[in-house]
Order: sequence, then C-alpha cells, then structure tokens
Amino acid sequence: MESGGPLATWRRLLLLLLLLLLPPGHEGPALRHILPTQQRTQDLPALHLTNGPGQEPVTVMTFNLTKMIKTSSSFEFRTWDPEGVIFYGDTNPKDDWFVLGLRDGRPEIQIHNHWAQLTVGAGPQLNDGRWHQMEVKIHGDSVLLEVDGEEVLRLRQVSGPLANKPQPIMRIALGGLLFPASNLRLPLVPALDGCLRRDDWLDQQAQTSASVPASLRSCAVESQPGIFFPPGTGAEFSLQDIPQPHVEPWAFSLDVGLQLAAGSGRFLSLGIPGNPSWLSLHLQDQKVMLSSGLGPGLDLPLVLGLPLQLQLSMSTVVLSQGAKKEILALPPTGPGSFLNLWAQPQGHLFLGALPGEASSASFCLDGLWAQGQGLDMDRALSRSQDIWTHSCPQSPGNGTDTTH
Repeated sequence: MESGGPLATWRRLLLLLLLLLLPPGHEGPALRHILPTQQRTQDLPALHLTNGPGQEPVTVMTFNLTKMIKTSSSFEFRTWDPEGVIFYGDTNPKDDWFVLGLRDGRPEIQIHNHWAQLTVGAGPQLNDGRWHQMEVKIHGDSVLLEVDGEEVLRLRQVSGPLANKPQPIMRIALGGLLFPASNLRLPLVPALDGCLRRDDWLDQQAQTSASVPASLRSCAVESQPGIFFPPGTGAEFSLQDIPQPHVEPWAFSLDVGLQLAAGSGRFLSLGIPGNPSWLSLHLQDQKVMLSSGLGPGLDLPLVLGLPLQLQLSMSTVVLSQGAKKEILALPPTGPGSFLNLWAQPQGHLFLGALPGEASSASFCLDGLWAQGQGLDMDRALSRSQDIWTHSCPQSPGNGTDTTH
C-alpha cells in the first residue's frame, strides 16, 4: 500500500521538519493536543479577592500540618488597588498568625507568633494592573518572599518547623482576615480589589470552603484604574466623614471623573436615608439630569472624559463640565435646608442606585473628590458587593460574569 511506501515516508519527514522549524509559541493544534495538563492549568479561572466592604475572605483552606511535605505557596496576582489583604494564615488567631498584603502598592508582611512580632514592607510596586508571580517560603527559621522570580524579603528567626506547631491545623484565608482588623499589628483596610490565579498552596489535599457568596466579577475582563458601578449597585458616605463645606461664604464642591457611562438611573444624590433626593443627579440618554426637591431641574449633555463639577452655595447649584455650565437657583428656603443636611448625623452622599431601586445605569469613575480631596470607596459607610473599588472594565458591558 502507498501508506508504507517512499512517498508516505517523505511526507512524514517533511511534516516533522516543518514542526521543528516553527518558532516558540506557534506549536499549532497538533502540539497543543499533546499537552492537555498544561492547557487545563492555563484555562483555570482567576479568583476575585473581594466580596464587598468588609474583611470577610472569599475562600478559607484548612491544612493538616502533620501531613505537610511542602513549605511554600505560590500564585499570580493582579490589582490596581494600593491597599488590602492578599492572604491571611494562622494556627491560632491569638498568638500565631501571618498576613501578606499591600500598603501603598508594595508588599507587606505582618507576623505575630512565639518567635517574632513584626511588620515589614519591601519589594516593587504591584498595583500596576499586571500579573505578578509571588511565592512565600518557610525555610528553617526564615520566611522568604519572592516577586517575579526575585527574592525581595528574607525574615530570619521568625518561624519554626511547621510540624512542631502546638496546633496541628493551619488555616489560610484569601482576600480577608479571620479576626477583627483591629488585631493587626499595623492598621490596614482588608478589602482588596484584585485577582489571583495559578495558585499552588502548601498541600493540594486541603479542605476548602467559601467564606461568603462569591463575587460576580470576572477576572478575565481586561481592566484599567477607576471605580466601576455595575447596574443596580450603590454606595453611601456619611457627610460627617467627608471634607466639610467652607463656612464663610458657605460652599461645597464635588468633582467627578467619568470614563464610561451607560443606561439610565440615579448617579449621585445628597439627602438622608428617608429622603435621599434633596439634590439628585441622574444619567439618561448621555445627559446628566440635575433635580432638587426644592424646585424644577435642568440637564447637561455629558462628555465622557471631562471632569463633572457640582458646586453648592447658599443660593445656587452650579453643574459644569468643561466650558458648559448650568445654574439652578434655589428658593429662599433652600440654603437653610442644605445647612441642616450637614448639621444632622443622617446626612448622606449617595452614589449609584439606592437599595431596592431599579436602575440600568452603569458608570466608571476615574476619581471622586469632595472639596478637592479624594474619597476612598473602601471607606464608604456602606456599598454594594459588586462595585469594583479600584478598577474598571476597558469596555462597557463587560463588568460582571456569572460563570465565575
């Protein structure tokens, strides 16, 4: 038969030669087919590390130290967030715990055990939106931290053999803490808007449990710095917790950077929980609609990329963007009402939809400033679980994904 003749042999040799000449990264379907394990590993979904404004971890793993044969853990990590907890570990939350987190964008380790109590920061800036390989090792009495293949921190005389721990069970929590944040050696906001993938922990036989319902966010979406409100999400700040109005003359300003906006619904308002619409901004048909409970409203065509400014005085509300400006005159009873709003403890700044309010509006902010000072979404009085506190999808409509 021809399949065993010289022509068939020549074809096989020619195919082999072509495969050998292919440059790296262009293996083709045939070579990819013989690497099923590697392909499955690359396709594993990344884990979003935050589940809202609290300190609750997204996953807790439990390890039996008497069966441990490996003393290192590694993973890839990506974030735009400068502060938060990557993972927490303990055998006893009172006197034997460890935290790896970020502060000002750089890795920080906090250790509290029989051998050492310390807080150390080191390494490169990691909140650049890129994937970084990280590895934590226990080597003798030392703890080592490697970032992108380079050792950035070595702490000596801070640990002992895992098998000699008084408690044989170790817990590792991802994206949060298993004790109050006030127990940290140095205060840190635990919530972290970041993604983790290709993780390899101490023991693959660990028992894993989800601490709280998983976020709907998909880490497969390309992101950029910002604050993203998917449809139906919202946040609240107490007016007592943000920079206060000028007294003489009375004046207050809000500046908002809008990168993306879609749909219709509430965007921003000032009021109290029982009456949140003392002053409201709504998104509709690429316009910002300004309204007040004290009189008729107005609208301003929206230009994405230009800062939107809201200025309050005793007698007017000014809404401006670039060269465009609209002025809403307040009735004589208005100034007293706004003064009272700041005077009472229930005065709130609302962003996005109110709880239970129907809204199709979604938007991305590249910043939010009150009286010229930036507001940190991690310090909001309350907020929806699915708000991205430090990132935005690079294209609208790709914010959440239920397949995660």
